[in-house]
Parts: sequence; structure tokens; C-alpha cells
Amino acid sequence: MGAGGVGAGDSYGGYRSQLVETLQQKGIRDLAVLRAVGTVPRHLFVPESVRHRAYDDAALPIGGGQTISQPWVQARYLELCALTGRERVLEVGAGSGYQTGLLAQLADAVFAVERIPALAHHARAALEAAGIRNVTVLVGDGTLGWRPFAPYDAILVAAASPEVPLPLIEQLAPGGRLVIPIGNRDSQVLTLVQRVGDEVQTRTVADVRFVPLLGEFGFR
Repeated sequence: MGAGGVGAGDSYGGYRSQLVETLQQKGIRDLAVLRAVGTVPRHLFVPESVRHRAYDDAALPIGGGQTISQPWVQARYLELCALTGRERVLEVGAGSGYQTGLLAQLADAVFAVERIPALAHHARAALEAAGIRNVTVLVGDGTLGWRPFAPYDAILVAAASPEVPLPLIEQLAPGGRLVIPIGNRDSQVLTLVQRVGDEVQTRTVADVRFVPLLGEFGFR
């Protein structure tokens, strides 16, 4: 598992602890997920203009019409993935790179696809600044997945799609879990997709609101 490189001079530790307490109060129970939130320096992944709000349990703008999701939503995503530290994970929509960093604490290797080159560049820089090494950020159409590294034990999709992109189902390992918001551009339901033998099982988790997933198998 990756280690966050937050050491001496990090003045945000108390804010991270407060955020962990907030998430516990809101029902997050997975101790590994809470430990990741307490480790990864979210302030490195947000623009300086909103850095004073880095540890609020709130979505924040990161430029280009994109947002860094609310920490509770990201923690719920991670709980649903039920990671043990040995998995290979695909993240569709790296955005700021913060959830990529959380995944790096919980999995063996993380492959994150981001459509917008500038965001991918900033995500790589933030991950490097945080000392997180077991991640690869790729620029491309995330709805196609990333076949060279498939299959994946878990796939997280950080944008809303009208349906589950077929390539992602194809790249999900047997027993794997895929978490994705499904719906229209205005409202979606967070959905857990599991591959059980030859079957694909789905269950809905919570109402959410995400930016649209753009690409060949998402919104046009």
C-alpha cells in the first residue's frame, strides 16, 4: 500500500482528525478508510483559493467546471469497494487526484484515467508532493477503461453515467466491485455493481449528484 509523505511541517493534522470525526458521526465505519482520510493531505489537492476549506465535508471547485467531491461521498465509495490492500484498482475521473491518493492507501496499485490534461497534470503533481507512489495517472477517455492493466479488482467512477459503460464491466475481475453514479445529468443514484460468476449484480446505495461522465460510453 502507498504511504502518504506528510511529515514535519504539516500543520493540517488537526483538521484531518476533525474530518475523520465528522465522517464517523455520519456513519463511515471502515477503519482503513478513516485512516486513509486521516493520512492523505487534502489541502494539496485543492486550489490555494479554497485551501482554507480543504477539510470541510464539502465539494469544492478545482477549475475547468470540475469539483473535488464531498469527503463523505468519497469515503462511502471506498467503503463499498471493501479493499484489503492487495487489489489493482481503476479510477475513472481522477480530477484533483485526492481520491486517487486515498485509494493508494487502500490498494496495491491504482490506475487513474482523467480526460482533461491540465487536471491530470495537477493530480500527478499533488500526488508526488504527498509522497504517494503506487499510482499511475493516464490521460484519456475513462469510459473505455484501461485495457493494458485489466482486469481490475475494483473500479470507481467519479462522474455520472446514463448506464454502466460496457468496457468497464468487461475489465472488472471475477468477484470485483464497480461503484458508479447512474442517472441523468441532474440526479443520479450511487450504484454498486458486482461480478459474481457469469452474472453482473447491481444494488443502489444513495442519491448523489456528480458532473457528467463524458466519453464514448458515457454522455456525449
